[in-house]
Amino acid sequence: MARYLVTSESVTEGHPDKICDQVSDAVLDSIMKEDPEGRVALETLATRGLIFVAGEISTDCYVSIPDIVRSLLCEIGYSDTDMGIDADTCAVIEAIQEQSKDIALGVDIGGAGDQGMMYGFAVNETEELMPLPIMLAHKLVRQLTRIRKTRVVDYLHPDGKAQVTVEYEDGKPQRIHTIIVSAQHHTDVKYETIFEDVKRHVIGEIVPRELLDGKTKILINPTGRFVIGGPQGDTGVTGRKIMVDTYGGIGHHGGGCFSGKDPTKVDRSASYMARYVAKNIVASGVCRKVDIALSYAIGVKEPIAVSVDTNGTGKVDDKRIEEVVKKMFDFTPQGIIDKLMLRRPIYTRTACYGHFGRDEDGFTWEITDMADALKRELM
Repeated sequence: MARYLVTSESVTEGHPDKICDQVSDAVLDSIMKEDPEGRVALETLATRGLIFVAGEISTDCYVSIPDIVRSLLCEIGYSDTDMGIDADTCAVIEAIQEQSKDIALGVDIGGAGDQGMMYGFAVNETEELMPLPIMLAHKLVRQLTRIRKTRVVDYLHPDGKAQVTVEYEDGKPQRIHTIIVSAQHHTDVKYETIFEDVKRHVIGEIVPRELLDGKTKILINPTGRFVIGGPQGDTGVTGRKIMVDTYGGIGHHGGGCFSGKDPTKVDRSASYMARYVAKNIVASGVCRKVDIALSYAIGVKEPIAVSVDTNGTGKVDDKRIEEVVKKMFDFTPQGIIDKLMLRRPIYTRTACYGHFGRDEDGFTWEITDMADALKRELM
């Protein structure tokens, strides 16, 4: 019985990279609301006192990027220059151009907006059919943000991280080996206070007791101090937390990030479709774990390849599952957009706390409406 460790991390909405993901997706949502056919490919950079938004937009509508940025920063909690960026006074710079006409040639006829490979994953070790380490990490940072915004703990600032290491035996999670939580805080608070509050209000509220034992390590603000954070402590960039966005390092990740991209970009939409198919396969009971791999060529409607790997957990041969999947699901860019209803302003919420494993409105790729049909076809 092989024993091994798996570690995953997540970050709060105040983390500098996640600020950038949210800005890129907030601009996308503003355009989707007015022009569902708009084309968007945005990157954001955040540093002390500055947000820089650059990329390509083709749309008939107008949105005020500075207003979107300031509103988002205020919602996150960056409303004081002492935090390194202030929603009211920070500089916002735009460098926007139209989408390349060469790219548009392929997208206008329903083809993929770029070449690339995309992956989906599901495993039956949590109710969300996600890996346990990343789900616990997401829940910890969401709770950290919740107690800050509701002022259960009144000295916390927006930046923060969580990391969870789970010990597995024979492919199944057995116990939590280590929990790390880093919480940005006001300069005057004592370390002992932070440790006890985070342990009680974050870890104590989220982590199942049966997964903890006397050997579990709990590290909270390991350096002893986390005052300088957000864009003051680190420069943020869109798309730099792709393992946080997907499966926490378990499974595979394709060649691109998600945030700031409209659904004609298969980096995003095909990854959502791959997750949708993977989750439905596991929900059907056909296997315990599955990887779905897709690849596309720019301007071509049908995927170049679709493959299924159940990692030896399938009750049916992988090739048979692959045949059924190709028959039952439409993997063209337009088919994906239609099936998952992706031309809607649903993206800002995806930009933090993971794109997968969330039973929330708008996360259509998490619905298991095809599980019964797959079961009938395969079993």
